[in-house]
Amino acid sequence: MSSPSPSRFPVPEIADLPEDIRGRIVAVQEKAGFVPNVFLAFAHRPAEFRAFFAYHDALMEKEGGLTKAEREMIVVATSAANRCLYCVVAHGAVLRVYAKDPLVADRIAINHRKAPLDARQRAMLDFALKVATDSASIEEADFEALDAAGFSREDAWDIGAIAALFALSNRMADVVGLQPNPEFYLLGRVPRERR
Repeated sequence: MSSPSPSRFPVPEIADLPEDIRGRIVAVQEKAGFVPNVFLAFAHRPAEFRAFFAYHDALMEKEGGLTKAEREMIVVATSAANRCLYCVVAHGAVLRVYAKDPLVADRIAINHRKAPLDARQRAMLDFALKVATDSASIEEADFEALDAAGFSREDAWDIGAIAALFALSNRMADVVGLQPNPEFYLLGRVPRERR
């Protein structure tokens, strides 16, 4: 069975990309062992690729009150609410690796309230899901719930910004017809040597 095209739009050859984008894709390939389709699809528009991944990195790679696993929990929960197959599968894989738990991503994607999370993480995901699905109704009480769970206002910004960025990402994945790489399905479930 052949893999579907990563995009409805033209996918450039890696060798033909600007040096900075090519370098980023090659570095990801060396680390992961494959090129995630989002990199290939978004490379169709180099300026937008740079802008998207700069904001992605600013939110997802920074130090702060959220762990890397918690950042990925936000992506999985909100992407599931937005019915984005690519982001649920790809970020679910990353979450499984960070959390060292082969089941956590599936549980969060289906219903974070029944996942084995602590009260702090539940509050985080409640807020993130409100940002992703009903941001117009956010009020001070939502921030107070985060305060009570131990989050700072800077953490609240991060939670909201991650949910908002991935709302954009989810919609673009649908626009371009982005399909998850087959490698993502086993990542964090099966030891690397068996994949």
